[in-house]
Amino acid sequence: MLSKSQARAFFLGGTFLFSAAFLILTVDTLRQNPTRTKEQNMSAAARAGKLIWEKNNCMGCHTLLGEGAYYAPDLTKIVQQKGAEYLKVFLTDPQAMYPGQRRMVKYNFTDQEKEQVIAFLEWVGNIDTNNWPPKPNIEPPATGNTVALALPAEKPEKYTQLCMACHKLGGTGGVVGPALDGVGKKYDAEYLDRWLKDPPSVKAGTTMPKLPLTDNERQELVRFLASLK
Repeated sequence: MLSKSQARAFFLGGTFLFSAAFLILTVDTLRQNPTRTKEQNMSAAARAGKLIWEKNNCMGCHTLLGEGAYYAPDLTKIVQQKGAEYLKVFLTDPQAMYPGQRRMVKYNFTDQEKEQVIAFLEWVGNIDTNNWPPKPNIEPPATGNTVALALPAEKPEKYTQLCMACHKLGGTGGVVGPALDGVGKKYDAEYLDRWLKDPPSVKAGTTMPKLPLTDNERQELVRFLASLK
């Protein structure tokens, strides 16, 4: 049993020790913040995007750097995972991307506001978080369609930016839409061109949105997809 004086000394000593540790860690965190957050890279667009993020209470549904709600996906690395082009399309009309599946409000952002939100999220994604959040360590099981698959050497830039977010090819990509392995056997170039130009006009009720593609970008995608046989 401790005497009253010993208990008092133990309490005061412990309080001082842990308070000092807390202050030292706080000072060290503040010292490292500018470097780890890459403060110098926070552009005017990123600052404006942060204001839009706060004004629309995005953290009421999403999480950034471990802070926020868990109702909707964590967005800490969303630009690195999905790409800026995908996010532009998604922010234009979330429901059109995933009909009946998404409850995200359509905010009617201007093109500039979308660019600003993406700039903010890109800055967040480049913060040194000690590799958090980690990449999933569970890979889909290999099948005859996902191994040793010969793919064209060059994928169009728009395929990487947009298509991969929803479609798998050679076992890599999203799972919202069907896999594109062998799509060139199923559809000819004319059909693929009409489809990419305006999916809803080809198939009413499709979950595939109309993508912001120039004629050259669409033709490049058509050639690539038609080669997948």
